Parts: sequence; structure tokens; C-alpha cells
Amino acid sequence: MINPSASGWIKKFFSENASNYKDYNDDLLSFYHDVRTSGFIYGHVIRINLVEEFNTKDLSSDEITKIALLNSLFSIFKLITKSSDEKDFEEKAIAFYTFLHQKGNSIFSKSKPNLEECIATRIQTNENIFAKNFSHIITNALLFMDILAFKKYLETFENPINYLKKVEESTIVLVSNALSVKENPSQYDNLLVKLFENSLRYTKFYRKQLERTDFEQFEKFDSILEKLYLLDLATMAMWSDDELTAIEKDYLLTLCQELNIVESEYVISLQNIDSYIKQYRNEIPYFNYSNPVKHFYEQSNKTVTKLITRNGKRLTRELRESKELVRLLAKSTTTDLDKDEKKKVKKQLLDICKTIPSLTIFLLPGGGILLPILIKYIPQLLPSAFNENLEE
Repeated sequence: MINPSASGWIKKFFSENASNYKDYNDDLLSFYHDVRTSGFIYGHVIRINLVEEFNTKDLSSDEITKIALLNSLFSIFKLITKSSDEKDFEEKAIAFYTFLHQKGNSIFSKSKPNLEECIATRIQTNENIFAKNFSHIITNALLFMDILAFKKYLETFENPINYLKKVEESTIVLVSNALSVKENPSQYDNLLVKLFENSLRYTKFYRKQLERTDFEQFEKFDSILEKLYLLDLATMAMWSDDELTAIEKDYLLTLCQELNIVESEYVISLQNIDSYIKQYRNEIPYFNYSNPVKHFYEQSNKTVTKLITRNGKRLTRELRESKELVRLLAKSTTTDLDKDEKKKVKKQLLDICKTIPSLTIFLLPGGGILLPILIKYIPQLLPSAFNENLEE
């Protein structure tokens, strides 16, 4: 039995599956169809794409995802290089991930990583409950970007970070646009966009980019893998309320036309996500609730509320020493803060969180989107000071 949490698992995987790999015969479309139906695109893998069934019964979700990422990387390596040399694959995969090991994007604990460490850093395995819940909503659904970037690297051997930035930028704009056409938008749709923003690894994103509503930005993607992935991400975003209306389907069909995706692939995409969700709904973190982002927010709200209650006295003391912060928060109840004021509020709140170990949750990747929950409770912690500021 392969244990992806133990050293040497990649060597064992290659050894045990030497004659079990699928041969896609230069067919990228068939490869993508397999990756999609395996659940890898949706962030929850239900099977490994091999000729004979791979037993995943005793493996955790993270361990299954590790194997799926390895197998997908190796599959695209074989498709692009026409080689099955495992040693060459490992060398090129390590070189690829080493490109990503740059200042500001450090993912390794040592200068010369092995492939097992590379893959481990890409899978969200943080044992902190908040971080795990956050990461499983979105981040693993973005792992296919690694496959796209590795393909581009094998074709050009250029630094893949610029390519990843372009894919990430297009992804967040696409998700935002898809949500904007929903007939019955919820208050949680904007949070979904923020979750995507906070899951990006290489892009310093600016909200003004979301104002783009045209399809021109997608013209730079000419691979069928890129096009179908963008389609599936848009479909996932819209499917958060478990239903696609006629207008939403029309938007997806227009997207297909702009990306030069044949209508039959559009139909397959919709059918696949529908059957996948119905069959595996109870197992998939993202689709486990009528609105997964709503569930995430509600659960996080409970967690943050409990932390605030437990640390109320210390938090109150820290807030009393931050008069400017309280003044700005009081001002925000009657008028919009400008850009600099908002930055001050966020910085000072995070500085306070740094001093209280239990509140370092807000310093985790993505934790910043929960600051409004903390802000909501500040007037209750400092009612007199808050009211005094309001009266000024």
C-alpha cells in the first residue's frame, strides 16, 4: 500500500504502476476529460486515472490529491515530451517547481527539494481547522494550474511564473464575471470572489481588474486544456446555488463561443458537473452544502466569535490603546473610509492580532477576509469609547 505521507512514496508509485499508466496517444482532450471526471478539477479527487483501479480506501483526501497531482504531471509530461522516462520527468518537475521557489514565493524548506516535497507544498495540509476549511473550498480546485504551467514549461523551458500570473488573473476575472450574471445573486457571491483572490499564489490582484466584462483577455489561451478549465471554473462558480438558469447557461455558451469551444464540449461540461455533484455531493467539501461559501462564512463566524469571547478582556485592553483605530471604525459607521484609512484599520487590527496568540488566525492566508467579523464585535467590546467617538 502506497503511503503518500511517508518518504519514498513516489518511487513506490512508479514501481507498482509501471504497466498501469493510461496512454492518451497525443489526445489532450481525452486527458482532460479523465482529469475532470476524476474530480481533480473540482478540488476533490474520487479516483486516480490509471488503467486498473487504484485503491484509495485507506488514504486521506490530501494523500489522494498528492497521487492525483503526481499522476497528472506525469501524464502531461508523456503527452508533451513523448517520453515515459521517470527519472527525466522527476528532474524536469523539480526544475519546474524550483522556478516557483523565488523571493516572495518560497515553497520549500531547503534549497534542493525532491519531488515529494514539491508536491507536498502544493497540497493544503495545514492541520489548523480554519486554514484547512478555507483551503479545501478553493485552493485544491486551482491545482490544475500546475498542470497547465508544467505543460507550458515543457514546451518553452521558460520561467512559468509569468504564465501562472496570467492564468490566475484571468481566473479571478472570469469567476467575478460569471457571478455578476447570476439572476439570484447572494450576499456570499462576493465572498466567493474574495476566497479566489486569497487563494492566488503569484498575482498581486487589484479590485479594479474585476471591472472588465469583455472576453478579450481570454484570447491569449489557445490550448484546449486552458479553455475547458476556464469553462469549468465558471460553471463551478455559478453552480454554488445548485442550479443554472437559462441566462447563466447562455453566459457559459457565449464564453464557449469566445473561446472557440465546440458546443458539444459545453454540454459535456454541464452534464459532468451535474452527475458528479449528485453522486458525490456528501463527500465533496465545496458542494456539501446548498451554498458552500455561506457555510464557510457561518462556521468561521462561530469560530471567530468564540475566540473573541475567550480573549475579550485582552482584546479590549489592546483596543483601548488604539484610539485612532477606534475613531476610524466609528467613522466608518457613518461614512466611507478612504483608501489610506482602510489600510490603517487593517494594519492596526492585524498588529493587535499579532499580540494575542489565539487571534493569529487572522494572519493566515485568507484570514484577512474575516476581519469584518472581528470589526462587528468591537462596538460590543468598547461601547462607551465607541459611542464617544460617534458623538464627536
